[in-house]
Amino acid sequence: MGVRAWGGAAAATLALTACTSAPVEDTRTPGDAPTADGAAAVRAGGEVTLALAGDVHFEAHVGALLRRGLGPISRTLRAADVAMVNLETPVTTRGRRDPKELELASDRYHFRAPSGALGMLADAGVDVVSVANNHAGDYGQVGLDDTIRSARRSGVAVVGAGADADAAFAPHVQRVGDLDVAILAADTVQREGSSGVWEAGPDSAGIAAARGSRDDLLLDAVETAAQRQDLVVVYLHWGRENEACPTRGQRLLAGRLAAAGADAVVGSHSHVLGGAGWSGDTYVSYGLGNFVWYHSRQPDTGVLTLRLDADGVVGEEWTPARIAPDGRPVPVTGAARDGAVRDWDARARCTGLGATRGEPQAADPAYEATIARVDAELAARMRGSSHRPGCPVPLADLRHLTMTYRGFGGASRTGEMVVHRRFARDVTRVFERLYDVGFPIARMRLVDHYGGDDDASMADNNTSGYNCRTVAGQREWSDHAYGAAIDVNPVQNPYVRPGAIDPPAGRRFAGIDRGRSAPVPVGTIRQDDLLVRAFARIGWEWGGDWISSQDYQHVAARARP
Repeated sequence: MGVRAWGGAAAATLALTACTSAPVEDTRTPGDAPTADGAAAVRAGGEVTLALAGDVHFEAHVGALLRRGLGPISRTLRAADVAMVNLETPVTTRGRRDPKELELASDRYHFRAPSGALGMLADAGVDVVSVANNHAGDYGQVGLDDTIRSARRSGVAVVGAGADADAAFAPHVQRVGDLDVAILAADTVQREGSSGVWEAGPDSAGIAAARGSRDDLLLDAVETAAQRQDLVVVYLHWGRENEACPTRGQRLLAGRLAAAGADAVVGSHSHVLGGAGWSGDTYVSYGLGNFVWYHSRQPDTGVLTLRLDADGVVGEEWTPARIAPDGRPVPVTGAARDGAVRDWDARARCTGLGATRGEPQAADPAYEATIARVDAELAARMRGSSHRPGCPVPLADLRHLTMTYRGFGGASRTGEMVVHRRFARDVTRVFERLYDVGFPIARMRLVDHYGGDDDASMADNNTSGYNCRTVAGQREWSDHAYGAAIDVNPVQNPYVRPGAIDPPAGRRFAGIDRGRSAPVPVGTIRQDDLLVRAFARIGWEWGGDWISSQDYQHVAARARP
């Protein structure tokens, strides 16, 4: 998807309104006669620009920015009619840490910021913040209440929390010229604590939670806003940490929000930038990354500026930046900027979103898998290719799998693989998990498609299992000869050993950082990521953890059958 830039500011003037705490009234003039569904028969004119950025907090040394400001990136925020970020911290000096006992102990972080945080954001050009995230309740109900009170004093609108569920899901409505823009927010990731602050109820305060299948309140709020206001923007806390490609849940929710009437759906939480594109007439951006953050392990960030008229998004521009050691997002210039914009465009590849307005997003069928014995037809394909006399496992002990997987282009595909019968069911369950979280696989064919030639299979970036062959350069049978190993995306995950990298096309991926939180190319396997953990749960190990060499594509059973 190309990035379209435009010059000049929108001619409309900005009129601030207070953050609503209940469903808003229809703000159209009496001349805008409503249709049967409540929408205005006479559409408003003009345009509005929205500047959207990712996660913000002021923890540790980043607190110094409360005095220093955000610097040059503020010009991009101020240039828009409305600017919005995700505030990943309560604004409070009171309260006690919420235990967040539903989260892993190693992942429990507690943030908070003093009362000047929202004022500083306002000075930087921010008009709206979402607090529907996994840090708004870090200091309990007291911290969330203080955040909302602080917002009233600062003039920055807070969305995604309230005195009850109706208030939490109510939009902030901002009028820009002739256009009323409704801005909503919700949290869709795992609940971290059992206290009520993590989910507003019918009579209890908290954040707007739309987790799993419980998205009815969000969809209802979007439908209502679409009937009453000219434009609807939804900011979501969604996705999986450190993963750039969207999960199946994100993709399905984006489609439902588009059907409900959202003009733009954006979000953050994954700490890395995600792709953007179109779900019909709805613009979707899956990940805005960190923005003001206390470390720069995922340094790529920026501001997404959308231009909308009464019919929705008509233009977008990405202003790339990188997070500096002090936590500020510093705009990228020159050739580096051009490269960062190209990288932003390329991230759409695994989203399944359309490249142009009106183009539907790719379908997301449910995962399906089959497990079958090797029949006569398949045996004929395998003999003399992946199987031959003298192999350590007979064909009767192998199973033919078909599995749904996510292609690099975001589309759902069906692939096939052969593994030992002992591992068949577990392997299908692992690939179901990979499909659900959006981990992309270039292709999944039997190695027989390549005449049993492992080099040819790797060169084609093929994910495969059984192949009756020896270890490269040795006489010993490979784990693949037992149906006890799988190679995943060999190009992005090459076999690196002294003096050789296989396949050769994987050379540019051989030395990349594969740490847990490292931003990596699509289809790459990292230390302790979901693929490694999912295979570990079924008793398999990852070749990237080997010492003398690293076979990043390779996962294998710790015990052969």
